[in-house]
Formats: sequence, C-alpha cells, structure tokens
Amino acid sequence: MEIRTCLECGDPLKGRADQKFCNDSCRNAYNNKKAGGSTNFMRKINRILKNNHSILEELNPEEKTTTYKSTLTKRGFNFTYFTNTYTTKTGRIYYFVYDQGYAELEGNKLMLVKNEE
Repeated sequence: MEIRTCLECGDPLKGRADQKFCNDSCRNAYNNKKAGGSTNFMRKINRILKNNHSILEELNPEEKTTTYKSTLTKRGFNFTYFTNTYTTKTGRIYYFVYDQGYAELEGNKLMLVKNEE
C-alpha cells in the first residue's frame, strides 16, 4: 500500500483517500505559496481599486456631484489606478473605477458621476 504524504510538510496522511494535507495550516501555506508572486501584485492593485471605489461612492451619494481633488487625496484616493476611461464628444475625459467616475474641472474641482449601465 502506498503511503500518502502532505503536499506541504511531507508528513504521512491518515484518513480520507483524497486527502492532500495533514491540517488547515499546511493547506493554507501551500495555497499561499502557490498564489504568491504576481498574484500579490494583483491583490495590491485590487485593494487600491476597492479603496478608490469606496471613496467615490461615499462622496457621490446622489450619483452626480462636485468636490475638490484635495478631498479625495486626503481620504487616500490613488489617481494612478482606475478601470476605464470615457471621452465625451467635447473632449472631457472621465476616469472610472468600476461604476463610479470623475472628470477634472477648473480650479482643482472634480465632477463625480455614476455610470448607470
């Protein structure tokens, strides 16, 4: 009979025939190593996008409003990251974080909008 071992620590396994790990911490450690590297980079960007979306959503409850760029900056908004852009016929560029967006106006003001799609 073949001796089955934990994929993480190599200890012998006892129990179910399809068991791969000896405990939850070995399973978590194995999966964290497997998902590391470039996935950590994606997780970091997703955290930034979620934070940006939360800030826009909080400041834009009526689905269209204006605010100052400094207000977003003070709340930790990162202007480098957004999910897409939309350019109007007049040339105004809206930067969107999922369904929440903003466009730059005169005097460091921003117009916040919500995309209804």
